[in-house]
Amino acid sequence: MGKKNKKDKKGKGQEKTALKTEKKAEKRAKRELAEIGEDDIKKQIAEYQDKAKDRTEVLEEKCLSPSPRCSMSLTANPDKEELFMFGGEYYTGKNMTLYNDLFIYNIKKNEWTRITAPNAPPPRSSHQAVASSQGGGQLWIFGGEFSSSSQSQFYHYRDLWVYHIKEKQWQMISAPGGPSSRSGHRMVLWKKLLVVFGGFHDNLREYKYFNDLYTFDLETYSWSRINATGIPPAPRSGCVMAVNQDSGKIIIYGGFCKEKVKKDVDKPTTYTDLFSLSVEGKGDGMKWKWSQMKQSGSRPTSRSGISAAVAPGNRAILFGGVYDKGELDDDDEEGIFFNEILSLDTDKGRWNDVIIRSKKSATEKKKRRRNKEDSEMNEETVEEAEECLDELQLDKQRESTTPNDKDVDMETESSSVFTVKIGPQSSSSGDNKGEDNDDIFRPSPRMNCALSVKGSVLYLYGGLVEDGDKQITLADLYSLDLHKLDEWNIIIPEDKKLQVWEESSDEDEDDDDDEMEGADGGDDSSSSDDDSDDEEITFEDAPKQKDDESVTDYFQRSKDYWVDKAADIFEEDKSKISAQKLEKLAHELCKKALSDMKK
Repeated sequence: MGKKNKKDKKGKGQEKTALKTEKKAEKRAKRELAEIGEDDIKKQIAEYQDKAKDRTEVLEEKCLSPSPRCSMSLTANPDKEELFMFGGEYYTGKNMTLYNDLFIYNIKKNEWTRITAPNAPPPRSSHQAVASSQGGGQLWIFGGEFSSSSQSQFYHYRDLWVYHIKEKQWQMISAPGGPSSRSGHRMVLWKKLLVVFGGFHDNLREYKYFNDLYTFDLETYSWSRINATGIPPAPRSGCVMAVNQDSGKIIIYGGFCKEKVKKDVDKPTTYTDLFSLSVEGKGDGMKWKWSQMKQSGSRPTSRSGISAAVAPGNRAILFGGVYDKGELDDDDEEGIFFNEILSLDTDKGRWNDVIIRSKKSATEKKKRRRNKEDSEMNEETVEEAEECLDELQLDKQRESTTPNDKDVDMETESSSVFTVKIGPQSSSSGDNKGEDNDDIFRPSPRMNCALSVKGSVLYLYGGLVEDGDKQITLADLYSLDLHKLDEWNIIIPEDKKLQVWEESSDEDEDDDDDEMEGADGGDDSSSSDDDSDDEEITFEDAPKQKDDESVTDYFQRSKDYWVDKAADIFEEDKSKISAQKLEKLAHELCKKALSDMKK
């Protein structure tokens, strides 16, 4: 008894010490927030929720394309030719902005619509979203993270929301027994179940990665924790999760985690393993089982931040990602970004490179086919044999030259936008006829972009890339017909005016003199050019101000338009102006334009 009491006292003492440490940390955090003038993060989220509850009407308006962002969701409507974009984040180097706006992209009309509905979820990124045809169409969103503007505070969600597409209404689902707070998890729709796997939680003092498995029943609105048999994937976030529609198996590939080795030292791990989750039985008798799958073909090199979407033919299509050599070599070398497309056969675990062929080469191929039909049989036989031999050699080349994760080569790609290190194209990319080559356009390398497939067309939006010490957030949009594979269709090109980065305060001060010289001085010719540019900029196409709408509210609603106009004015000096100053100029333009309109 004495020993037991002694252990109990020791345990209680440890609890008291932990509580004291927690309270001290909270007090210290409050002091730090007071110094920078930032509200507690829970208070910020509560204010968003109160504002959403006060809204009584649905506002549906045509708009420009979404602002730069990454880690958002892009989900195909199963019943219409449209895509839903929700949330995401944008970091300027000084400030982090999280979004909770809902955009609908009409594929046929190439139009964007912003839906502002009552009771919307608070801003977030790294959440998950899936769409269902049930109940007139539903968009389900779970989890994610929120960060304060200074990134000194983080909050992870565990809430579940549904957007009723037909009614244009948000609903928060209150159901016990769900996953803990997390982001970077993955969620898929399997029959009438939402299946959630993995993710992580980080409160800046400690972090945890998950490999737990949950389902949410769309008919009973209830959570269940699944205890699957077999050896599960190790805890991770940011993995690929895809459903094989024929077999019903769920595929898990890759992901990232880190573990603490000692104080202030973490060991990162980027996974390249492949698992399947199979289900047997129905209802309460369902049994779930984990199995590790063998991989073959052109396996991708190690990378994190890769994006994926499910395509017809039981394929998962993957794009981008980053390989951070600094994680392994413990140096400050920037990441190696990728812009190759990969296809994973979720039946066999076989990887294939997605080869883009230009329209010109496709036409030439048809001509060659017609010529062969007109030629003699023996010539045709020889040509076919040569083609078969070429293909056989290519297959052998793919198998024998799979890249080694520990010895990744890299090359530097330069453009008028920025310079970024990109990873090697797969071994099957070369100068062979009809194969992918450097003359064919590809979206630039990136990580955490939004990827979605509607029908047989792949859509890619935004993402993040490093340019030295800068983190450039993108706002471009592309599509690719997965049947034709003839070219990337550029719907919204990269825009340098949107690729802003705020330097440190010292560098900003150095830039101030340059900006004033560019705006107010300089030689006569450049000054006259600026004057002529100003005369050409008009605001006739500006969004209309609503009755009783304040200038501040109007500017926030139409900020993209005014920032665009401000960037046009500074077109000759766009590399010198910071995002903060650009927004200030945009606000002044907005006020002046509204004032002139009222005269």
